[in-house]
Amino acid sequence: MINMLKAKEVFKDYISNYDITESRIKIKIIHMYQVAENSKKIAISLGLSKEEQALAELIGLLHDLGRFEQVRLYHTFSDKVSIDHGQKSVEVLFADNWIKKFSQDESYNTIIYKAINNHNKFDIEKGLSERELLPCKIIRDADNVDIFRAILDESQRLEEFGHLNSKDISREILSLHFFEEFKKEKPLLYSEAKTDMDIMVAILAHIYVLNFKVSLEIIKENNYINRFIKRINCQDEYTKQKMKEIANIAMNYIDRKLKEGK
Repeated sequence: MINMLKAKEVFKDYISNYDITESRIKIKIIHMYQVAENSKKIAISLGLSKEEQALAELIGLLHDLGRFEQVRLYHTFSDKVSIDHGQKSVEVLFADNWIKKFSQDESYNTIIYKAINNHNKFDIEKGLSERELLPCKIIRDADNVDIFRAILDESQRLEEFGHLNSKDISREILSLHFFEEFKKEKPLLYSEAKTDMDIMVAILAHIYVLNFKVSLEIIKENNYINRFIKRINCQDEYTKQKMKEIANIAMNYIDRKLKEGK
């Protein structure tokens, strides 16, 4: 069985190797606890067993373990200019044998590896079994939902999220291409962003890859879309109008998917 109380103690032991007062480290610790909570909530909503709930929660807690080394070595959360943090997370867990401290049941190792290695990829790898695929979907939803909470934390600077370059993006302009792509209701590639405002729209487009009804419910219940737009505080009139349109598109999408019982 998975013992989450013990796993959380091991997690505290692991992060004690880093400066937990450093802003980026603090952000990531809060995020990992929250994603673990989101993962458990999703698992409960799906009617999974207590053990499956614990597995989902454990994957949520560990999914970004490689971020701490990423910050230590490269001083950034940007995978583009450093390392693939999902790959680094499984390297820490399995190559460095931390997985044995977090879970003594080796029957879960492949599932944990697959879920964490796939959590930050554009698409989940093909050929997974149903037993492997469900945890991948759960962690991706839990992670994507929490980015909205993280962005809305006023104590955090937006540029600390890794993809952004500017300390103040309020005067950034949205590319017409990104606006048109958002309307197609599909995820957007950060690598195709021309401005930091494009990146913010790419973050909003995470709603299009959510797998479960409860994930959309969390976003709606917390009014994340409107609060997200407000946090950006657009100064450019063209961009301000387009972001309002994007908010409407996003909320209409969520309402439609909830009615369909996504």
